[in-house]
Amino acid sequence: QVQLVESGGGLMQTGGSLRLSCAASGRTFTVYVMAWFRQAPGQKREFVAGIPWSAGSSPYYTDSVKGRFTISRDNAKNTVFLQMNSLKPEDTAVYYCAARSRTYGSVWSANDYDYWGQGTQVTVSS
Repeated sequence: QVQLVESGGGLMQTGGSLRLSCAASGRTFTVYVMAWFRQAPGQKREFVAGIPWSAGSSPYYTDSVKGRFTISRDNAKNTVFLQMNSLKPEDTAVYYCAARSRTYGSVWSANDYDYWGQGTQVTVSS
C-alpha cells in the first residue's frame, strides 16, 4: 500500500500562486507515476499533471494548465509538488494527489490510478 497526504491548498485571488505538496509513504518503490487531478463541484475528476517517478522522465500536463502549472518531484523525500501560477477562477476545485503502480491503462484516466490522497481545496476568487 501507498499512503498520500496533500497539503498547501487555500484561497487565492486571480493571478496569484499556490504550491501543493503530496507526501508519499509505504511501498513507494512500486510507484511508476505520480499525478495531480482536480474535481470541481458537479464535474468529473480531471487530470491536471503527471510525472514519472524515475529520474530523467518528462512531466505532462492537460492543455488548460500548460505554461501556468509545474509538477516536480523530490525522490529523496518521496514528495511531489504542484506549483500553480497565474491562477484563474476556473482552477477552483478539490485537488487530489494520485499514484499508480500498474503498467497498463491510461495515465490520463482517474480510473487507472491505484492510490489517492484525501484532497485539498483550492479556491480562486475573481
